[in-house]
Amino acid sequence: MMRPAKKSMAGMSLIELMVALTISMVLIFGATQVYVDSRAAYNVNETVARLQENARYAMSVLEPDIRMSNYWGLIKGASLVGNQASQAIGTPTSAVAANPEANYCGNNFAVDLNTNLQGDDNSYVLSATRTASCDSVAGTGWATSPMLSADTLTIRRASAIASATAGVPQSLLNFIQICSTRLSGRLYSDGNPCGANPAFQVNNLVVNAYYVDNNSSVGAATPSLRRKALATVGGVGGTISFVDQEIIAGVEDMQVQFGIDPTGVTGVATQYVNPGAVPATAAIVAVRVWLLVRSDAPETGFIDNRVYAYGDRLVANGTVSTLNVAASAIKAYQPSADTSTAPTAAKHFRRILISRTFMIRNSLGT
Repeated sequence: MMRPAKKSMAGMSLIELMVALTISMVLIFGATQVYVDSRAAYNVNETVARLQENARYAMSVLEPDIRMSNYWGLIKGASLVGNQASQAIGTPTSAVAANPEANYCGNNFAVDLNTNLQGDDNSYVLSATRTASCDSVAGTGWATSPMLSADTLTIRRASAIASATAGVPQSLLNFIQICSTRLSGRLYSDGNPCGANPAFQVNNLVVNAYYVDNNSSVGAATPSLRRKALATVGGVGGTISFVDQEIIAGVEDMQVQFGIDPTGVTGVATQYVNPGAVPATAAIVAVRVWLLVRSDAPETGFIDNRVYAYGDRLVANGTVSTLNVAASAIKAYQPSADTSTAPTAAKHFRRILISRTFMIRNSLGT
C-alpha cells in the first residue's frame, strides 16, 4: 500500500521578507516626503497669499485718501477756504484749532489746507514744531517708534460725505468742519454753524499722516503701517486731537514720490520727485507709493536674498541690511546681508514689494 506524498508547507523566505520591507520603506518614505513637500509648498503659498492680501488692504486704505486730497466740499481750491493757517514757524496758532491737543503734531498741522499733500523723504518729521505728545498721544497707550528711513505721507481734505451735523453748534461737537459754497468756504469749530442756508455744505476736516512704525499691536519688533489722524477724543463734546491708529501689521517700509505737472496747468504728471523736491510753481497731480510687506513670522531655513530697489532706494547708492537707521536712506535693501544668527532675524521673513500710482481727482482744484 502506497502512502500519499506529503505536501510542501514552504513559507516566505528571509530574503523575500527583507525585499518586501525594503520596498515598503521606500514607498512610505516617498509618501512621507511628498506630504512634507506638499505641506511646505502649502505654507509658502499661504504666506504669499497673506502678504498679497495685506498689501492690497494697505493700498485700499491709502487710495481713497490720496485720490480725494485737495477736495474741500463745494469750493474749488484750498486757497479760498478761510480760517486756515500755515505751519511756518512764527505763524500764530489758528483759533479754529487752538487747543494743545490739535497741535500735538505741529502748530497748525491740522489746518494748513494749502499743503493738502505733504511728505517727509526717508524720515519722520511731520512738522518742525511737532511735540513729544504727538508720539505718545494721551489715552491711546501708544509710543511711536518710526522706521527711521521710511517716508511719511500727510493728506488733508474734506470728508467725502457731507456731515449730518450741519446746524448743530460746534460747542456740542468739537469737530473741525468746512462750511462751503460754490464761491467761498471757511473752517470753523467756534460754535457758529453755517446755518440753514441750502447753498452751504458742511464737511468734516480729514487729516491723516501715514508712517511706518517698528512695532505694532501684534507685538514689539513687528513693523506696521500707522497714521496720526485728526479726531474727536471723548465723543460728543470731546476734544479735537490727534490719535494714533494702526492700519495693518507687517508693513516694513513705505516710499512715496509725487507726480508733478511743472506748469500747474495741464494736470498731467510729467515727472516724479521725492517729497520735499516739488517746485513751488508745480502742481502735484499723482502720488506713487511703494509698500514693502513682510510675513507674520520668520521661516526656518529660509533666507531672503533678494535686493529690493524701489523709489529712491537704488543699488547704485549701495545696499543695507536694515531700514531702521537714517543711513539706510536712498540705499537698496538686502535682508540677507544681516549677520544676525537669531532665528527671528529679518532675513528669515518672506516679503512682497507692491507699487501703485494714484491720480488726484482734484489736483488743480477742479
